[in-house]
Amino acid sequence: MADRKSFLIRVDEDVLEAVKRWADDDLRSLNGQIEFLLRRALKEAGRGPKRTDG
Repeated sequence: MADRKSFLIRVDEDVLEAVKRWADDDLRSLNGQIEFLLRRALKEAGRGPKRTDG
């Protein structure tokens, strides 16, 4: 597993609640859902990480 770093993020309360509900629907933690969304956005933009886990 890749090394993980923590950081603080400020998010609009309504956005956070929507992502929490989405995470619950997908059976993910809030952190896992945010990472999933970030990775997907990076991939779609052609800016994904150089290395892959797995």
